[in-house]
Amino acid sequence: MFGAAFGTVVKSLVENIVMPPVGKLMADVDFGDLFIALDGEKYATLAALEEAGAPAIKYGTFFNDVIGFVMLGFIIFMLVRAITNMQKKEEAKPAAPAADIVLLTEIRDSLKK
Repeated sequence: MFGAAFGTVVKSLVENIVMPPVGKLMADVDFGDLFIALDGEKYATLAALEEAGAPAIKYGTFFNDVIGFVMLGFIIFMLVRAITNMQKKEEAKPAAPAADIVLLTEIRDSLKK
């Protein structure tokens, strides 16, 4: 359930935050409206195509979904990496040597003298 909500947030991030600037950089292209009509007709928008019920390859929607997938993967990667780094910091604290190791170290040092 949390995964579905997380996916919805990332999808919204891609559609509403990331894609508008990318589209603006690419001469105001709305990737969601990119399609190839398979019936040979010309349609102004994806909504007009869907209203006509014509078959189409909706590669703009696919492109949006791929970007969302990549961003979701990157976010999950960064979360896992941060958690792993926190766990390493906890493990990095050196533990005090055991009593028998301390005793053996003292004996070794005494013998060297």
